[in-house]
Amino acid sequence: MRCAALSLGWLLCTACAVNPATGKRELMLVSEGQEIQMGAQYDSQVVASIGVYPDPALQTYVTDVGKRLAAASERPNLAWTFRVVDDPSVNAFAIPGGHVYITRGILAHMTNEAELAAVMGHEIGHVTARHTAQQMTQQQLAGLGLAIGTIASSRIARYAGQASQALQVLFLKFSRDDENQADQLGIRYSSRANYDSREMVDVMQMLDRIQAQSGSKLPEWLATHPDPGNRVAHINAILSAMQTDFAHASVNREGYARRIDGIMFGMNPREGFFRGSEFFQPDLRFRITFPSGWQTANTKQVVGAQTTQQDAIIELRLAAGSSAEEAARAFLSQQDLQAGALTGGKVNGLTAASATFAAATERDTLRGNAVFIEYANTVYRLLAYGTQATWANHQEAARRALGSFAPLTDPALLSVQPQRVSLFTLDRRTTITELARQRPSPVLVATLALINQVDADAPLEPGRVVKWVVGQPLPGTP
Repeated sequence: MRCAALSLGWLLCTACAVNPATGKRELMLVSEGQEIQMGAQYDSQVVASIGVYPDPALQTYVTDVGKRLAAASERPNLAWTFRVVDDPSVNAFAIPGGHVYITRGILAHMTNEAELAAVMGHEIGHVTARHTAQQMTQQQLAGLGLAIGTIASSRIARYAGQASQALQVLFLKFSRDDENQADQLGIRYSSRANYDSREMVDVMQMLDRIQAQSGSKLPEWLATHPDPGNRVAHINAILSAMQTDFAHASVNREGYARRIDGIMFGMNPREGFFRGSEFFQPDLRFRITFPSGWQTANTKQVVGAQTTQQDAIIELRLAAGSSAEEAARAFLSQQDLQAGALTGGKVNGLTAASATFAAATERDTLRGNAVFIEYANTVYRLLAYGTQATWANHQEAARRALGSFAPLTDPALLSVQPQRVSLFTLDRRTTITELARQRPSPVLVATLALINQVDADAPLEPGRVVKWVVGQPLPGTP
């Protein structure tokens, strides 16, 4: 025991490193080399699971802002990458090694480049202060690892198509101390890059308004960046202590607005959308109905639903193979998977192959049904599975869902297009409420006020550039 204690003490001493952003010594079991290696791995997973927004000019613009900020940080020599990801949520995040991501959703809600710099500086601060690496060190010391507690183990994830456990590092929540430090570093970097860091206050107020409009649901950024009490007061205290003269600092409102003119707003219906429990995919021309009351989700690679108790899941994704039977046999032949008899047939006139299956996990045994369907020169894999103890309660609802896959033929659903942000300059004094009476928009007046960061009835002066959401409402929505 004494030797073990001495060994542990030696390990803790040698694992202490100087935090590059704070200058303090701290316990760190993840080296910078490991951090960079992990970042490269996670970056490829982010791109695969979320997707990069297809606007090269906007990508270049955000990268230029990011590089300007990173050059002002304590780790300028990292191989920094900055990406706009194709996600409608209001969010920004960073992973080890210098990878920073801004969603198109938060870009649509910000009103100037200084706000963008404040948010990106905050995320750069998480990297320079090595906050994610610190959390991983703490979990290693506690023997927890990075496993996420779901009904699917890492082994069954191969079958079920769950997100990689490695990707879950993106969703590690930061502590209040980490958030305070990232705020301080973000203000430091944006100030050094000659941005008006006071705009960070407007970002926080915008996030608060989103939360107020959506009830108890947090914006994605606040969900992964817990609010450290009175965030605005804390930021103002940092700014006051800095005593920086921002008289000549950059804000760049109109230049920023021009950069996001035409950006997609909200979800992209061409990638599929829900109307209640029904899911429609206009590009791939199919539809499927999930059980009523189940929680649904649509990602780049999979669409699915799970029970509120998270004890049963249904998912649909593309399958490898030239036929339903070939894809089914490849799936059922996997090691540790116990498969029932493979049967052929039709699902709404489409060639299909199906079988039951079971798989043991560390916690339970999963039971389910697999259906493979040929449609439009593509094979689709539909899985429904749950815990052995409760599968009987969900089996019938799952069977109906798997059997609901069918071609999509409704012209209105097939032709639906995404909504976008459009700019115009006011020629008179008016309000968002008055403008909405004259310029129909598919979104609420409150949303239009939110993306312009004004009150709906606040007077707006002539010459102001206003952001407006244009397009059609999704079929079947208010």
